[in-house]
Amino acid sequence: MPEQITFLRRVIDFLIPRKCPACGRRLPISDKVICSECYFNLPRTNFHISPEDSFIVRKYSKMIPVVRVASFFYYATKSESSRIILQMKYFGKWSFAEYISRLYTYEIKDSGFFEGIDVIVPVPLTKKREKERGYNQSYHIALGISEATGIPIITDAIRRVVFTESQTRKSKEERQTNVADAFRLVSSAGIEGKHVLLVDDVITTGATIFSCAGELLKGGVKCFSILSLAHTRHL
Repeated sequence: MPEQITFLRRVIDFLIPRKCPACGRRLPISDKVICSECYFNLPRTNFHISPEDSFIVRKYSKMIPVVRVASFFYYATKSESSRIILQMKYFGKWSFAEYISRLYTYEIKDSGFFEGIDVIVPVPLTKKREKERGYNQSYHIALGISEATGIPIITDAIRRVVFTESQTRKSKEERQTNVADAFRLVSSAGIEGKHVLLVDDVITTGATIFSCAGELLKGGVKCFSILSLAHTRHL
């Protein structure tokens, strides 16, 4: 149901105009985070249409036991879609992560993507990075998914122990080295024998996901599905 637009909200919106994180234009009063035009024009991956039998699943399955993979849109530097991720990661807009992931979850629920998934594990940041940023954007993505599906989130199974630089400008080989041994299993409680949904903001080479999943396997995880908001076109 559309949110009721109160007089007070109209006044606030007039005095403090909100901008769409993708195109930068003023948001219509009826839009909450991203303008409708940008939302519907995002370069969707459509991985969820065949989440168990696609080239992307076959690529991941060579490394870890993967059941399904879904990503909302394709990521490219200096694109409108990349601006959403930048706002989410570096400019305190964690609410974008919750809102957009919740919308995406409702979009793909009927595809059966979430069937059989027991728990959600967001890819963690180091304590230092999370303290600097004030939040972990992947957790807020997971929160939006959990709110729409009822699947619980586990945040204490694994931690990130190595500070890694941004993956954005690195080669495939550099990205893999950058996250090698970056995670440590803390507890197998809640993940042993479970189908785990791994959640991240952007997947580039898959190196971070592989490293995180490899450590979680030590805790007895049965299998994984993977969901991100964005994905590069080539692994």
